[in-house]
Amino acid sequence: MSTKQSRINVWVEAMRLRTLPVSTAGVITAMALTEIYGCFKLLPSLLCLLFAILAQIASNFANEYFDYRDGLDKPGREGPRRGVTEGDITPRAMLRATVGTLAAACAIGCSLIAWGGWELIPVGLAVAAGVFAYSAGPYPLSHHALGEVAVILFFGIVPVNMTFYIMSHQFGLAIFMVSLAVGLMGANILLVNNYRDIDDDRAVGKHTLATVFGGRFATTLYLLNGWIAVALMMPLLIELPLTIWAAPAIYLFGHTTLWCALLRRKGRELNRLLGMTALNMLAFSLIFSLIIFAY
Repeated sequence: MSTKQSRINVWVEAMRLRTLPVSTAGVITAMALTEIYGCFKLLPSLLCLLFAILAQIASNFANEYFDYRDGLDKPGREGPRRGVTEGDITPRAMLRATVGTLAAACAIGCSLIAWGGWELIPVGLAVAAGVFAYSAGPYPLSHHALGEVAVILFFGIVPVNMTFYIMSHQFGLAIFMVSLAVGLMGANILLVNNYRDIDDDRAVGKHTLATVFGGRFATTLYLLNGWIAVALMMPLLIELPLTIWAAPAIYLFGHTTLWCALLRRKGRELNRLLGMTALNMLAFSLIFSLIIFAY
């Protein structure tokens, strides 16, 4: 493998591609919701999708940089290889990549003002602040057992509601319930991550729900999150064609199967399970959207 290709692979790994469904699923689900309410627009939808992906990549970069700076990562960890910790990427390069990716996301966000209005600015600023607040600042959310709450907010509530608002200029209770459901699905990806890292995190004093309440709590919450998510969407689902029930049925089957696997695996074995949890979430959003757009 050439040096150039190896360098590219290191940066691709730093993007944490297997976690990106957590950012895309919310926007894809919101696209289906706008189609239900007759206000779907293709261009702003695609821009919302690109903004969400760039914002998550920036968050992943920031998490790697600040965890290295604060001494929370160590070589040979159970999770995916950390380029900065292992010496593959310099801290300065990672910080520059974080700022540059976030700047690109902000540029895309500014273009959405044409559809959503100037009221999008404070939301965009909150998202930019969240990129850093997750791992940095005086009270890093991921270090104080608030990572899952951040995921629910920034990868569920914000993308679903704001994507819908940009095209409809309104909010709604049903939309909020779906956004909360998507957030709970996304939080499960972080739960697997933190359950895998429970020993490493305890060793460096990092507080997550898994380290504070234990592994059994984390696995139980994983199961409950998926079932509660589907329950939250019931008011909307019962108003839609019966074919729409294929989406939650397939999701719950996959979710429960993954939970059973979660109980039997430890350490590096959970890396694949993390990716499958993300793919299950993405599968729900895609199936849900395909049925809506095909109807």
